[in-house]
Amino acid sequence: MTIAYLDRELNNRKLSRLSPTKPQSLQTGRVSASESTPIRNLREHEESKVLTRIIQCCALNGGVFLLSIILFQYSFLPGFGFILKLILGNESGMGKLIWSWMEPVLTFIFQTLWVIPLFLLSKVVNSLWFQDIADSAYRYSRGRPQFMQSISMLLADSIFSIAVQTLFLFQALLVNYIPIYMLGSVLSTVHMCLLYSLYAFEYKWFNMGWELHKRLTYIETNWPYFIGFGLPLAILTNLSDSWFISGCIFAIAFPLFIISGNQATPMTGVCDYPLHLFSPVITMSNTLLTKTLRQTPQATNIRR
Repeated sequence: MTIAYLDRELNNRKLSRLSPTKPQSLQTGRVSASESTPIRNLREHEESKVLTRIIQCCALNGGVFLLSIILFQYSFLPGFGFILKLILGNESGMGKLIWSWMEPVLTFIFQTLWVIPLFLLSKVVNSLWFQDIADSAYRYSRGRPQFMQSISMLLADSIFSIAVQTLFLFQALLVNYIPIYMLGSVLSTVHMCLLYSLYAFEYKWFNMGWELHKRLTYIETNWPYFIGFGLPLAILTNLSDSWFISGCIFAIAFPLFIISGNQATPMTGVCDYPLHLFSPVITMSNTLLTKTLRQTPQATNIRR
């Protein structure tokens, strides 16, 4: 429902700000090109395109990327193998031998020349589209973003956030190998739920000027809500063992979670015991960044 009227509402707001009162030329029925052109140009360049971005995400990640993987895996390979068996004979040991090494070679070529380049390209394009969706959704629900006070603080927060999220993803993968029945899977799912919630809400909190420690503390304190929020996306991305297919599913569904995060009001105060799952990766990130910053001046002094 939000997507249905989000673009229209934002565009109407922009038009109302551009023309709050009718100029004299409009009242007399005469509109000059110099008066109408700026408004038209601004509308063309600043027009909200949330629905367009969502459709583009679905087209790129679902219609191009995911569909090509499915067609190759379940149409091209079986069809090529069937043709090879028809040529060499079903009972021919030579046909089975040739197909046994040809199938992994074709898969490797397809992944190297198509899947990996398209995956990397989609990561960059998706990040830009996600940012557009998040900014529009924030302006719709809360108005103008409030960024951090200094560029250095903004850069440090972004670098530290990337380090924490990357290490937390590895932590989620490691806990999956706990040798206790179901415990590893449950803990890994809880990690991914919190991580996906952080992804979705971070756009809003970043625009609100929240620093990383405040964002993580908020999630750890209100962990029941954020586990529930990220659970649907964690289940969807866990349907396939392929990282590429899971990435496509994530990119298709994630814009909806961005808008939901902007519109949602998290339920707080329902748990008295914070879940400090981010504490280990925060400590590791602090250690890594501190060592890096210490080594950088030393290297600079040596070069001098």
